[in-house]
Amino acid sequence: MNWAYWLPLLILFSSLGTGIAIFFLDEDQVLVRTVLNLAGAVVKLLLTVLVFVGMLTGVAYETRLPIVPGFELLLRVDAISILFMSLSAVLWLVTTVYAVGYLEGSPYRSRFFGFFSLCVTATMGIALAGNLLTFFIFYEMLTLATYPLVVHRGTRSALLAGRNYLFYTLTGGALFLAGIIWLKLLTGETDFAVGGILSDFVDSHAWSLRVMFVLMMAGLGVKAALVPLHGWLPQAMVAPAPVSALLHAVAVVKAGAYGIVRVVYEIFSTPVAYELGLLGPLAVLASVTIVYGSVRALMQDDLKRRLAFSTVSQLAYITLGTAIVGPLASVGALVHLVHQGLMKITLFFCAGNFAETLHVHKVSEMHGIGRRMPWTMAAFTVGALGMIGLPPMAGFVSKWYLGLGALAAEQGWVVGVLIVSSLLNAMYFLPIVHVAWFRSPAGPWDERMPEARWETRMMLLAPAVTTALLSVAAGVFAASPISPLAVAEIIAGRLYEGL
Repeated sequence: MNWAYWLPLLILFSSLGTGIAIFFLDEDQVLVRTVLNLAGAVVKLLLTVLVFVGMLTGVAYETRLPIVPGFELLLRVDAISILFMSLSAVLWLVTTVYAVGYLEGSPYRSRFFGFFSLCVTATMGIALAGNLLTFFIFYEMLTLATYPLVVHRGTRSALLAGRNYLFYTLTGGALFLAGIIWLKLLTGETDFAVGGILSDFVDSHAWSLRVMFVLMMAGLGVKAALVPLHGWLPQAMVAPAPVSALLHAVAVVKAGAYGIVRVVYEIFSTPVAYELGLLGPLAVLASVTIVYGSVRALMQDDLKRRLAFSTVSQLAYITLGTAIVGPLASVGALVHLVHQGLMKITLFFCAGNFAETLHVHKVSEMHGIGRRMPWTMAAFTVGALGMIGLPPMAGFVSKWYLGLGALAAEQGWVVGVLIVSSLLNAMYFLPIVHVAWFRSPAGPWDERMPEARWETRMMLLAPAVTTALLSVAAGVFAASPISPLAVAEIIAGRLYEGL
């Protein structure tokens, strides 16, 4: 055993140990809790950077822990996992800073940050999973760790949202597990592998494979918020803003989309999924979700609900790109895993700033808010323009590759979906930007932080500005060899090598 064996475990323990320690802290141990939170997040980020550099030099990171005969917990670093790990590590650090500022003076902070750390541990476990059973263990751990965060406020609406969340996710988890067990019984394997593991079973078990695929997509589609499995997500908006940011950018919804990528590419493989006729229906489902989510977002006055339906739509781009055969579409799907996270977490940080600073929760209350909170509104504007897909924002890069991939695969109708979706994105984001910058406030603001030196607390403002800058950098420096796009191109090259 060497560092290549222990590093994946250390990455998990950096947040697991932090979370366990925080559970034992009293509420008034603010400094200790803050130091633990930030230290855990910084250590995880440094370890992730170390692994990234090591992987570039050819080091193979893998940890195998036998659990029961025939099953071992497998943690492995590969190009796809490093993409998700990097996103999670960076955004966890930023979200931790935001959450410390957001929850200042609130009750039950030790409970909140304890489950917050467990949530990130589960997300990292999902990123590192080398087989479906390991993936499933962390996938369900994520469900259980996130529930206390959704119901944190303890209100009737929070408890109802939590119950709904558990119903959807546990039902989806049961379907996913059924598909995994069936796969294990048929093939004896569940390891992720470039080229998939099912090519020898297409002729003899075609219909079994189709049913397995439907079971797995149903289980993963709940967390990925594919229509009609998305119902839990808008209700979960009752959670505190840091939780919403984490749910929509890093953890739950991204875990579902990441799982779809893994299953399609490394369990079935695109040639097998295409031969079985599975990718066409998946692309249609993703397209319906894209348009439906945007139309529903257009109808929402509540800012967080508008952003939630926007997530339903934007997240489905990843599924759509995965369902189109060809490296260009794969690049679009994979890079959107990162780009959507950066843009959406910015928008939720800003929504939280508006609510905590001025008690503004609705779009109709945002007239002139850009003059009162210019930095926060500037960050929101960056996130919104990125979601629409305007150059040089990160969202433009994602949509450009998805469009090119669709044309290369002779599926021009997908370009039509992208155009319609972008127009709808503009219709529900640009009016917010307009009234915020160019309309006058209806009256005096309901100031909640008169003591703040800046437009709001610095620990709320800095994360929003930071992620906005990162989302711009991801677009402007997309051609850089260390950009998310560069990593996505490497992954796509390996997936289609020899095909």
